[in-house]
Amino acid sequence: MIGFETMKAPNKFQLITRQIRTKPRSRLSVFKNLPSGQQAQLCLILSKHLTYDLLSRLNDLEIAAILENLDPDEATDIIQLFPRKKQTDLLEILSSRMKNAVEKLLGFDPRTAAGLMSVDYIQVNEDDTIAEVAKQFKIHEKRTGRLPTIIVLKSGAAAGRLAGYFPGHELGFAHLKDKAKKYTRKIPTIHHASAYEEAIDLFRAYPHAKVAVLGNSGNVLGIIYSDDIARVLREQTAASLYNFAGVSNEESVFAAAGEKIKFRYKWLIVNLGTAFLASFVVSLFDQTIAKYVLLAVYMPIIAGMGGNAGTQAMAVMVRGITLKQIDLKSSLAALKNELISGFANGAINGALVALVILFANRDPLLAFVLFSAMIINLMVAGAAGTMVPLLMAKMGKDPASSATIFITTATDVLGFFAFLGLAALLLP
Repeated sequence: MIGFETMKAPNKFQLITRQIRTKPRSRLSVFKNLPSGQQAQLCLILSKHLTYDLLSRLNDLEIAAILENLDPDEATDIIQLFPRKKQTDLLEILSSRMKNAVEKLLGFDPRTAAGLMSVDYIQVNEDDTIAEVAKQFKIHEKRTGRLPTIIVLKSGAAAGRLAGYFPGHELGFAHLKDKAKKYTRKIPTIHHASAYEEAIDLFRAYPHAKVAVLGNSGNVLGIIYSDDIARVLREQTAASLYNFAGVSNEESVFAAAGEKIKFRYKWLIVNLGTAFLASFVVSLFDQTIAKYVLLAVYMPIIAGMGGNAGTQAMAVMVRGITLKQIDLKSSLAALKNELISGFANGAINGALVALVILFANRDPLLAFVLFSAMIINLMVAGAAGTMVPLLMAKMGKDPASSATIFITTATDVLGFFAFLGLAALLLP
């Protein structure tokens, strides 16, 4: 982990970070003028896209100096941004300690529990004395500059198997002649090939600071810390929010205009296509609108309310899917409740709009049309907001990814059809 010396002037560092994010032409020169420790810290703060953009313009020795200031798992994440040949070249010039750790981590699938683990730990035997444990602890700290987790292995017939972990603070209180076994605590475990979602679920179900990652023979391969899980959850949340809005998760808030165009134009084209579909539905009733111009005044209300209601339902559903509270098979009850909620909310909001129409336009039939259309559209919104995320999850897609496009399309198309269809039937 990067030392606190890099944070002596937080205001200045924040200013530099903002400058790198907002000024593409000068960002490289600003970055290169920083000490390698601050460069490493920036690599953890900036988006992967921006980090790669900066590092790809440095030579291998400069990149290696930055990597040496990171934990092996953090260095591994950055090395994986580069092509395979570049990874090999960088590994060859890293220190033997860092190289061995990173090579070990690169051998695992990043989407598994092993992809989340850190190798900052030492292994002691449960029969080792506290003095022997303290010696190994000091050697590791002096060699790496980091305080390791102390893994305790069993003795006797089960030699080499995990016994638990030794709380580091006990080194300051235990008698030097005591055995490590006396202070060993249990530690949850997970198989290295388990999906990383299982590791997240393990931390959620049994909140603790660390989990041991085991190999096929039960040997300890690494440690997953709560900080690693928190980082993954932050990345997932950010990715879901970006996908929710149809924005690339590589786009930063200070990305240049050209980058923003590149990341967004495809989704906007998709949105344009769905907008044409809604326009086509409206065009089917052009004579009705021409005859009754007030319909055009209230159409945005139908579209806006439907879109908002669908997004509300979707947000609840995505959270339920993430927490594994619901799937397609168990969706009937949720769909029923959303339809009832849509009906009730549609009636409440439809009544309010109807009162406005009666007061402003004195047109009971138009008020009834909009009241009925509001109920229909909010029921459609509830159904779409429930089923679209579930269907996407069933297909193995991110349940938040682009769902708003389909939900908005459903509420616009069916909402306009209900509103204008009822108008065509009921209005004189």
